[in-house]
Amino acid sequence: MVKDNSRTAPTRHIEAGGITYAYRRLGADTGVPLVCCQHITGTMDQWDPAMVDGFADARPVVLFDNAGVSRSTGSTPATVEEMAHQAVDFIRALGLTQVDLLGFSLGGFAAQVIAAEHGELVRRMILAGTGPEGGTGIKNLPQVIAEGRRQNPREPRLYLFFDQTETSQAAGRAFIERQARRTEDRDPDCSDQTIMAQAQAIVRWGSRADAEFSRLKRIRQPALVVNGKSDLMVPTINSFALFEHLPDARLVLYPDSGHGALFQFHESFVQEGLRLLADR
Repeated sequence: MVKDNSRTAPTRHIEAGGITYAYRRLGADTGVPLVCCQHITGTMDQWDPAMVDGFADARPVVLFDNAGVSRSTGSTPATVEEMAHQAVDFIRALGLTQVDLLGFSLGGFAAQVIAAEHGELVRRMILAGTGPEGGTGIKNLPQVIAEGRRQNPREPRLYLFFDQTETSQAAGRAFIERQARRTEDRDPDCSDQTIMAQAQAIVRWGSRADAEFSRLKRIRQPALVVNGKSDLMVPTINSFALFEHLPDARLVLYPDSGHGALFQFHESFVQEGLRLLADR
């Protein structure tokens, strides 16, 4: 039985380690929950409802705001490692002993740490638009975001998430329309403190080279790595690096797309994700 979807799931709160986390739990009653870790400045309402509901048709889905983000209390940390540890605190506060992870962009950095440091907690994971520590161009992400705001002040995601082709831009506009459909109980935007801390965390992650990819080699869980052909935010070459150095990974790249390929090709992305999560 499928319960609440992305438009109806109520926002709930739970306390862990002195922080009150805002979250929504939706979808099927049974199965390993898919916990979704969000991108820089992202809130629960900035996931694509078509993608979220696609997964929720088949399994439980958990959306949440990490510490300091939107309606969650506390301060947003300036390191990926601390973000990951707080996400683990939240997951355990829900009473979950095993989860699957979907990490998008910055959320994918945190998902790598969680999977490496808490292997017993993570069964499988999906990494979208993300890359390893010290990955190519990652430390330049704040400058890329600034360029996106210059190119399209009203809606920088059209520049940052989608290729500059007519078809990809049309898909971007459709995503933005879907993302705005929930009109009640929406998350407020992130604070300046959150944005600055997340940017610092990204620069640190991108500046800390790991020539041996030692963290990736500790991740034994099956993984799906997904990106678009022309990712401006976390260059697509980083997806190849994840695929090459994760011990058990498959790679899917979409044409005519960028950082937001998981939204542009949401139907295919959900099918690929469910295939991984159902395997073995």
